[in-house]
Amino acid sequence: MNRYERLNAILELVAQRGRIDVETLAEELDVSTATIRRDLDHLAQQQFLTRTRGGAVAHSVAYDLPLRYKTARQATEKQRIGQAAAELVTAGMVIGINGGTTATEVARAIATRTDLRAPTGGRRAVTIVTNAVNIANELTVRPHVKIVVTGGVARPQSYELAGPLATHILQGVSLDLAILGVDSIDPVQGASAHHEGEANINELMASRARQVVVVADSSKIGGQAFARIRRTEEIDLLITDPGVSDEAVRQFEEAGVKVMRV
Repeated sequence: MNRYERLNAILELVAQRGRIDVETLAEELDVSTATIRRDLDHLAQQQFLTRTRGGAVAHSVAYDLPLRYKTARQATEKQRIGQAAAELVTAGMVIGINGGTTATEVARAIATRTDLRAPTGGRRAVTIVTNAVNIANELTVRPHVKIVVTGGVARPQSYELAGPLATHILQGVSLDLAILGVDSIDPVQGASAHHEGEANINELMASRARQVVVVADSSKIGGQAFARIRRTEEIDLLITDPGVSDEAVRQFEEAGVKVMRV
């Protein structure tokens, strides 16, 4: 377990239990108490928890793990999914990409496509419309990518922009492809997100696209988050990993969703 995975595990345990002590964390994560104390001090400095004598307690606020601590989850699977989604892109496309760790991997894979060279005449090979400030930051320097940022109010947990400004921009664009990371996707309930503002922007992005692709590792399959993004039958393609069961794939395909396991 690397440091990011350990920090992620600590935050989840504190969120689940409300309070936890150093010795318990050290035993469950199989590290020294000195390491746990340093980790707790670091997380307290970031204001993700409150240190107590001998342990830590969760903040009394809505808990949503920040993006940089989610990155370690299913990292290899997310990179494969990102590569597969990036292969759908061809020169001249206008693509919508939302925020989140898997969507970020898609953006990175597009950015490193050596066959998507900027054509002559000053035009860019690909246009990416995004409400994720981290994706915009990474791809702005890529010569073959034109970046359009929606505007809006940034959420620190996901780096996504939401609100009326984001809505206004998306209402005026047309997309060839919308590639959406989600918090959950279920054959019956559809795709959903924890935050209603993000779900609203993601749904609007999908509505502006000719094709809707959901990228989600197998841990996101089944279940339902707070706010629905898209009904199952409104999704064209789901790109996931081999951890998804054959039964789940069958249910998605019966609902009209093509499933790619990579």
